[in-house]
Amino acid sequence: MSGQQTVAFQEVLDIIESLPEYQQEDLIDIVQHRIIEHRQGLLAENIKEARKEYARGEVKKGSVDDLMKELSE
Repeated sequence: MSGQQTVAFQEVLDIIESLPEYQQEDLIDIVQHRIIEHRQGLLAENIKEARKEYARGEVKKGSVDDLMKELSE
């Protein structure tokens, strides 16, 4: 946490447990949504990089058999 006081994980759990159940559920929904958004961002970056590699001709094409053969070498 930049510029903020660092809170220990157990303290966070204690704070969450002190919340009413509906707020705990809201918090779960918010955190899950943020994790999904983060993963989508990572996936988008990976796709962008793969497209760049493809455009530079750095992507190999072949069958599964070709891949297995190359891995065994």
